[in-house]
Amino acid sequence: MLKNKFYKTSLRPAFTILLLATLFVSCDFFKETDERIPLARVDDNFLYQEDIEGLVAPGTPVNDSLQIVSSFINRWATQQLLLDGAVRNLSEDKQIDFNKLVEQYKKDLYTKAYLEALVRKSIDTAMTIDQAQKVYEANQETFKLNEELVKFRYITIPQNAINEEDIKNRFKRFDSNDKRFLDSISVQFKSYSLNDSVWIKASQITEKIKVLNSENKKELLKKSNLVQLKDSLDLYLMQIEDVLFQNDLAPLEYVKPTIKQIVINKRKLELIKQLEKDITRDATKNKQFEVYK
Repeated sequence: MLKNKFYKTSLRPAFTILLLATLFVSCDFFKETDERIPLARVDDNFLYQEDIEGLVAPGTPVNDSLQIVSSFINRWATQQLLLDGAVRNLSEDKQIDFNKLVEQYKKDLYTKAYLEALVRKSIDTAMTIDQAQKVYEANQETFKLNEELVKFRYITIPQNAINEEDIKNRFKRFDSNDKRFLDSISVQFKSYSLNDSVWIKASQITEKIKVLNSENKKELLKKSNLVQLKDSLDLYLMQIEDVLFQNDLAPLEYVKPTIKQIVINKRKLELIKQLEKDITRDATKNKQFEVYK
């Protein structure tokens, strides 16, 4: 009997040790392994291979790819070290303030994205000419020009072309038959634009037609003027139909895209205000939102 008692008593520590060992092994067995491939470490923070997916564009040379990845890793490490330093050195109150700002930014980001998605589904983007005219007349000071606008047509042809004189005459006269003729032979032109009903910035013209310079640009700003310029190879013909100068009122057709954006932005603001009211009203009605008195 004594022997049996001793046997049971001595068994308890061994059983306890075995049980604890089994628990540790079991915990280790069920522990999830992180199969991600680490690229760098700063203290307990790791940068993994999946974090740089899409960083390097397909087809990038190997040396360039290595440089891009290396620079990214160094920037990541620097940022982590600075963040760690900030957490250690900034006061607790300052960190609380920053965390509030981060949380507020997150709320603003989410709500803005949600509202914009709702607006895109509901916004009316159409604009009538009467609506455009109303905005135009109410904001004329806004639509004053800050640079010259020109209506013109132009062609560039090789010097001493066989039909040069005929082209010049038709280009200047420019009746319906001339338009059809010039359009039919446009493959002969090095560059051209025969649509003289559209307003264009004078600066865009000087960028496109390289023969224009500060000395002859003034010829571009004379209404009903035919400009003929040459370089070593080509002849440039430009017919100026109309000109508007700085501080002139921009034409309605020229600023119509801007007006449309003004109209749509105003509608967006009104729609967002209405959506916010509707969401709060519905939440109150459905007992999702209530204010305690």
